[in-house]
Amino acid sequence: MGMDVSIVACGSYDPAECRRAMEQVLAPLGGLDWVSPGMRIVIKVNLVSAMKPEEAATTHPELLCALIELLKARGASVVLGDSPGGLYNAAHLTHVYDAAGMRQCEAAGAELNMDFSQKTVENPNAAVAKRFTYTAYLDQADAVIDFCKLKSHGMMSMTNAVKNFFGVIPGTMKPEYHYQYPKAEDFAGMLVDLAEYFKPRLCICDAVVGMEGNGPTQGTPRKIGALAASASAHKLDLACAAMLGMTAGDVPTLRAAVQRGLCPEKVEDLRIAGDPGAFLVPDFQASKAQGSVYFRYGGEGLIGKLTGAAMQSILTPKPMPQKKTCIGCAKCARICPAKAIKMQQKLPHIDRKACIHCFCCQEFCPVGAMKVYRSPIARLLNR
Repeated sequence: MGMDVSIVACGSYDPAECRRAMEQVLAPLGGLDWVSPGMRIVIKVNLVSAMKPEEAATTHPELLCALIELLKARGASVVLGDSPGGLYNAAHLTHVYDAAGMRQCEAAGAELNMDFSQKTVENPNAAVAKRFTYTAYLDQADAVIDFCKLKSHGMMSMTNAVKNFFGVIPGTMKPEYHYQYPKAEDFAGMLVDLAEYFKPRLCICDAVVGMEGNGPTQGTPRKIGALAASASAHKLDLACAAMLGMTAGDVPTLRAAVQRGLCPEKVEDLRIAGDPGAFLVPDFQASKAQGSVYFRYGGEGLIGKLTGAAMQSILTPKPMPQKKTCIGCAKCARICPAKAIKMQQKLPHIDRKACIHCFCCQEFCPVGAMKVYRSPIARLLNR
């Protein structure tokens, strides 16, 4: 019987260790026997921003090189691609490639995508994203490999294999999708739709050094020491969540996948080569999501409505600027899809009535000055 997920130890980004771990993690899944000479393989990496590999926000180039070498040895051509936040053009993506160490992957024989065409498709089988626009270079792939990075996330609690598919949405269009799907369950459903549309042939997770706290870009690197793989993005996410001490109920994308029957609810129901418990980080600092970005109270009448409004204000997580850290660059105001942020005396001020709690401001703040705030009552109830 085949394995659902494979997990192996990988203690560092030493090239020899990365190569060993890559071969070991793929073996229980049948290796790369499905790759034939002449295939064009697109590796969808996580290049969320122009950040150095040691900052633990992007897929590490040493692991990518190990995979590229194995694919090239089988006669495949390899393309690396992503669409980070910002302009989807040569100037911006070249800057991201350079910062994230992707030139090393180019030297290993991979092509870095420079095709900026886009395509809009109807997706009638989707639960949420029945029409969307994506980066059209993916159409040239004979197979897609999803190579994600394990990190905390302000809106989704965890970003990994499924969340990585938000990178198929062209950078400047991402805020539109946040605005279109402001509720956590709808945004998660959209991400699951994207993962199901592109159907990766293989999913691999860089959990050698993950990111905790104010992720997915301004958190703290945290050593986990693992490399994981699966043919299913959802099953990989479930196993990786377990390494962070989370369940399917803690991660909106996993809740959506469970509801659709795409993965079991419990990690114990997966067939796993390796032990997720061996890599458990019990004190991992994650942003806790909830069933919706908004709290709903079911009371009736004036008292019920007032109580609901109060509870929504108390229990809903919200972005909160840190005045001591803020540099007044106004990027949060420019990127906010709801236009809820205005700069006053070089500091961001958030219109709480307009805020849709998408945490774009938190994700793309260049200095980590925007934090996910949860009230003391919310933190207490979460325990």
